Amino acid sequence: MIGSALGIDPELFSLFIVPIFIFFARICDVTIGTMRIIFVSRGMKTVAPVLGFAEIFIWIIAISQIFQNLTNPINYLAYAGGFATGNYIGMHIEERLAMGLALVRIITQRDATNLIDYLRAAGYGVTVIDAEGRLGPSKVIFSVVRRRNLRDVENAIHQFNPRAFYSIEDVRRAAEGTFPASVPGTTPFRVGRFIRKGK
Repeated sequence: MIGSALGIDPELFSLFIVPIFIFFARICDVTIGTMRIIFVSRGMKTVAPVLGFAEIFIWIIAISQIFQNLTNPINYLAYAGGFATGNYIGMHIEERLAMGLALVRIITQRDATNLIDYLRAAGYGVTVIDAEGRLGPSKVIFSVVRRRNLRDVENAIHQFNPRAFYSIEDVRRAAEGTFPASVPGTTPFRVGRFIRKGK
């Protein structure tokens, strides 16, 4: 037994150390799995297989401990708890990384001049279309932005057109586009090459 080899009481090892190990192993493999699914959806073909290998390797280790200690119900709770926690952590990490592009669609019946001017001055590419809604004429504003800039765009919407309806969608691929420069105060730049989301 591993516990005996480490000089740990086998009963203590089985009742406490193994569940803790299973819990954290599940956190790791599910977090990696959540990230892998996100990367697959964004076409990142190089990273996804590496994460998949790490995910299944850790899972095999965790499940082997379950089968070696079937009589300890704490292992089952640790397994389920690690799975739930791993999902949460994986989504949180992905949100912090904010990789890829997103389409922001804004529909407003109010004058959107200030909002449009702000977005363009900040370096965002903006397309404006006249539309007709249930309550009359409206403007539809489209902009493809980096996901890390979404908070800035949402803040601008709330500031200049707080009653506007807007939606945000993931963009898998995009060709051409204007995006704010990475360094504040510098000139926005156009991207003329084919962009893959997540790159």
